[in-house]
Amino acid sequence: MADLFSVGDDPASDRSRPLADRLRPRNLSEVTGQTHLTGPEGALTRMIDSGSLGSMIFWGPPGTGKTTVARLLANETNLAFEQISAIFSGVADLKKVFEMARARKMSGRQTLLFVDEIHRFNRAQQDSFLPVMEDGTIVLVGATTENPSFELNAALLSRARVLVFHPHDETSLVALLERAESHEGKALPLNDEARASLVRMADGDGRAILTLAEEVWRAAREGEVFDAERVQQIVQRRAPVYDKGQDGHYNLISALHKSVRGSDPDAALYYLCRMFDAGEDPLYLGRRLVRMASEDIGLADPQALMICNAAKDAYDYLGSPEGELALAQACVYLATAPKSNAVYTAYKAAMNAAKANGSLLPPKHILNAPTKLMKGEGYGKGYAYDHDQPDAFSGQNYFPEALGRQSFYDPPERGFEREIRKRMDYWSKLRQERGEE
Repeated sequence: MADLFSVGDDPASDRSRPLADRLRPRNLSEVTGQTHLTGPEGALTRMIDSGSLGSMIFWGPPGTGKTTVARLLANETNLAFEQISAIFSGVADLKKVFEMARARKMSGRQTLLFVDEIHRFNRAQQDSFLPVMEDGTIVLVGATTENPSFELNAALLSRARVLVFHPHDETSLVALLERAESHEGKALPLNDEARASLVRMADGDGRAILTLAEEVWRAAREGEVFDAERVQQIVQRRAPVYDKGQDGHYNLISALHKSVRGSDPDAALYYLCRMFDAGEDPLYLGRRLVRMASEDIGLADPQALMICNAAKDAYDYLGSPEGELALAQACVYLATAPKSNAVYTAYKAAMNAAKANGSLLPPKHILNAPTKLMKGEGYGKGYAYDHDQPDAFSGQNYFPEALGRQSFYDPPERGFEREIRKRMDYWSKLRQERGEE
């Protein structure tokens, strides 16, 4: 039977396999896009040169070569290769694989066990790997698209090295296209613009770029050359890589928040649109904008909170796609507004003080005294009614006596006008650099 490292005798049988499968690298030097791992000075190259492999976790997005590299490692170190998927395997399957690995070990050969989607195993299943890793029965190579720090047991991580696989950049995707054209013996029927569009649609996924190329060849008629618009119609643009519950979600919302905080409306709008394009719930983004208005703008521009609430309500009223514009307007407003986290830091400091000091009684002079008993206890005695004081300010202490006066809120030194002027100067300078003034 033909496998990754051998080609079947029947050419027709080979042609029936997907292009991405036919073009799998046959050694580490053919792997593209992961030079930091498989290049001459790469981590895996050095590991192979040392003659010893340790257990590893491959972390990276789909289509970056995790499965292929695991197979190549087994081939280049003469280890028996076993592959299971955490989606389809249970405890019984693991026991069977471990028994086979123990039998091989007794005959002097170690097993490289590749576990795809290893984060899908529960904690107990992950723990079952520990004994066979420790006694050398297996070299574990787990693949995951999720952050190992959150998804894998600490005990497992302490016994395995995490290696990060990067998304393919434009250079490596173009190299894959050229390899495909060489293998097929013909050029892709695309003009330069369409070719660049195909690379963008792959979104860093090597398997995707080859699948898209295969679709183009299937669709093309004799002498036909596609432009960018036509190729998008043919391949039906591939959705961006984005998991609303995992790293992609948190990475982009973090980028959006920090762009707003950094007063860059262009970057903020870009990340907002990235999340719209990926199918994020616009009301979630509306809630996040409201949070930013309180955390990063605060009283430097009190209108920010009202504008964000209005934008959220506008989306709720208009729906998609009209409502997205209101959220975009609020996003740009926040990014260009003056910034102050004084209320945010004051709130955290006050909360810490409230938790740390227990149920302290407020000072008696600010407590109401509706009964004679309470008056006898001194409730309300000495209270100064602020409206009757000069400038309507008495300066009394309102904190519990045991706590003493505290200072949580430190208003920003710069006034609103200065903040606005500073940002106007910044945008004027930016426009000059762009040649717009």
